Amino acid sequence: MKQESQFSSDEQHRHESGQESHHQTAREFATAEELLRFDAAQTVVPPPIAERLKQSAAQLAPPPRRAWWQKLFGR
Repeated sequence: MKQESQFSSDEQHRHESGQESHHQTAREFATAEELLRFDAAQTVVPPPIAERLKQSAAQLAPPPRRAWWQKLFGR
């Protein structure tokens, strides 16, 4: 029994020539941080969430300053 193609002529042409519009290349990352940075660069944050994040970050207390001798000796 012969199977009939369910592609339109344009889809058939793209399929035969190997042109797929949704083709993505696989990526490997050395570290999890590298993966997160890549993902963050690709992801758009909605404006209301970005605004709430800025407000929350502004309410955080600044980290305590380290003394000069702690910086020098690595503590």
